[in-house]
Formats: sequence, C-alpha cells, structure tokens
Amino acid sequence: MIRILIVEDEQPISDLIRLNLSDAGYFCDCAFDGGEAIRLLEQRPYHLVLLDVMLPAFDGYDIMEYVKPLLIPVIFVTAKSQVEDRVKGLRLGADDYLTKPFEIIELLARVEAVLRRYNLGQWIFTIGDVTLDLQARTVQKNEENVALTKKEFELLTLFVQNKNIALVRDKIYEKVWGEEERGDSRTVDLHVQRLRKKLGWEHRIAAVYKVGYRLELES
Repeated sequence: MIRILIVEDEQPISDLIRLNLSDAGYFCDCAFDGGEAIRLLEQRPYHLVLLDVMLPAFDGYDIMEYVKPLLIPVIFVTAKSQVEDRVKGLRLGADDYLTKPFEIIELLARVEAVLRRYNLGQWIFTIGDVTLDLQARTVQKNEENVALTKKEFELLTLFVQNKNIALVRDKIYEKVWGEEERGDSRTVDLHVQRLRKKLGWEHRIAAVYKVGYRLELES
C-alpha cells in the first residue's frame, strides 16, 4: 500500500487531507511540526510527503533539505502563494506546489500524477539480471550483491524511476547531489561510468547528445 506522510500543523486541514487520501486507498501518517516529521521519516519509508511550509520547530524548507537525499517525492501544500515561494520550493527539489485553499479533487489528482511519474507503489525493480530494492537499499546482479556508493545508489534509483526519459545533467546533479552543492558535468559523467561498469550497463545507460543520460528499457 502507498504510504503518505502529511506534514500540516492545522488539525482540520490535516484531518481533511488524511480522510480523503484514506478513502482513495492510501495509508497516511500525520505530523504536526517539523521535528515530528523528521522522526517519522527516520522510522519508516514513505512513497510521498505532503508538506506545509509554515510549521513549528522546523519549517517546510528545512524538512525539504532533509527529505531530498531520501529521494522521496514532495508536494508542498501551503498558504504561501507568492511566485518567489513557489519558485523556492520547486528549486529545492519539490515535485509540485499547491496553494491553499485548494479543492481536494485537485490534491488527489496531483498526488496520483506524482506517484505515477515515479512509478511508486513498488519498492523492488528487476531490470534484466539486476534487482534494485529501495527499502533494503541493496542491488544484486545475477543474485550477487553489488557494492554501490551512496551516490551511485541514488543515481541508479533516479534512472530506474525515470526509465526511458532523457535526464539533463544539471537535473541529475540537483537530484543526487543537491542544489546547495556546486559541481560540473564531470561529476555526473564519472559516476555514470562507474555505475555502467559495476552493472554491465554500458549500453543500457545511454548518453543523450548535449543533454545527459537515459536508462533505456523495452516498454
């Protein structure tokens, strides 16, 4: 079952979101401040986080920095509706930004769109002789463990969740290394080369001329 973390300090809004998502078949946990949200994220895996900005303890932008390395999709749901607020949220790595007040039917549609985009709802992916387990954070090739660094694992996860999509180098760097760190395309290229070699994917992770890379799988 899809598990969603709702981070919202206003009880009526949190209850409204939880009830409607539960009716739609999702399992929901609720956090009412930033500290509680981080504790829950440390305790169990989530497929999606719905995140308010203005929260006690830690605000939504602080939590976004914590969530980003976990590669969990995030939708900001907040009253902060200025263009600069939306731009900041999206640049921090959020997948969507919904302003209050909102129609619940729109929230449900956005949740479905993000989950569909990431192929989430499944934790284990098998591609040829390679198996990726997101919960256990393990990779096997021909049933033997493959030792990947943290960044190599996150890079592989990004490719698998965006199969057959050309990923721009800058976007790859932002998702895996974080926007606050600055690097160049050589960082991405080096890690792609190592990942190809470890998995025997020299031809499966294809270079896209002047763009970046694409994990090529048969439909």
